[in-house]
Amino acid sequence: MPVNAFIQDYPHRLGGHCGSGAMRDLLHWHGLGWDGPPNEGLVFTLGGALGLSFLRSSELFPPLYLVGRGADFEIDLPTRLGGVVQVLTTDDPAEGWSWVRNELDAGRPSLIWGDIAELPYLRVQLQMSRHDIVVIGYDEDEQLAYVVDNDRAEVQKVPLDALARARSSTAFPQPTRHCTYRITWPPSLPAIEEAAAGAFIRCAGNMRDPSQHSIAGPATAAVGAEGLKAVALFADDIATWAELPDDELGLLLFSLGAFIEKAGTGGGLFRRLLADGCAEVARLTGDQATAEAATEAARCAQGWTEAARAAVKRDTHPRSRIDDVVLMASRLPELELRLVESLESAATSLAAADG
Repeated sequence: MPVNAFIQDYPHRLGGHCGSGAMRDLLHWHGLGWDGPPNEGLVFTLGGALGLSFLRSSELFPPLYLVGRGADFEIDLPTRLGGVVQVLTTDDPAEGWSWVRNELDAGRPSLIWGDIAELPYLRVQLQMSRHDIVVIGYDEDEQLAYVVDNDRAEVQKVPLDALARARSSTAFPQPTRHCTYRITWPPSLPAIEEAAAGAFIRCAGNMRDPSQHSIAGPATAAVGAEGLKAVALFADDIATWAELPDDELGLLLFSLGAFIEKAGTGGGLFRRLLADGCAEVARLTGDQATAEAATEAARCAQGWTEAARAAVKRDTHPRSRIDDVVLMASRLPELELRLVESLESAATSLAAADG
């Protein structure tokens, strides 16, 4: 058996989010797109991944978790585009590595999860187990895997033992269990109107009637909700933060800024990626309702960004920031509702055009 494999000329670019960045590269590598390779915003949008989960619990560190996408993007995107996805998990590292190696030996890149704290090139202490990376090669003589990550422009050399640790993490939000996505992509893509209409319906549904299958559910949190209920709860809860001790308030505000802008969201809690994707769908289709959805998504993204900026404003005490953050947060429920309504209108418009 070969002891090394490497996919040459893999079309990797930096991305705003690990999942949509990885999927954009994979679509490009497979030669799939509508008017050339899709941009990351379009990929995120067609995944129907918009969502919202808000948790606050002393059991977490930091004691806040805020995420703006749903759990099933990596399955829903290929499926919506006509592909087939197998999600492979195991607690046996040898079996987990065999799945990756077999794909590479067949000349195909492998999409997997890895805990960011165990990936040496990221140099972070915070653990997060559901980080998407793509393995494009290995060298068992050198005990290395070749990895591409949305956060790094260059191919990364990762020791196989470090990769195994990243793939066996039991950290928040869930154990990685050597999760591997085996994707069979279609030979061609459906009409953009069909794919986008389905994605918009899914996004709106994620917000109006969120499923129990989320990245981090609120079941064990002192405070927690999903979808539109989550943004309302967030706005109400943040109004109580002024009652907290200074150190706890400072940590919450710092964490809030990070989760909105820095935690691989593409900016504005994933809403900026959605705005870019809606704008690209509007360009490809000429659909005015979708152009309006892009505008609403951009407004929503800016609302979240303004809250983040207020939370981490430099050279100010946390107590002097909280009033501005409360004000910014109070505007978010209306912005989110308008975004959902605009996506529903765009879905109806695109479905009519496709029919």
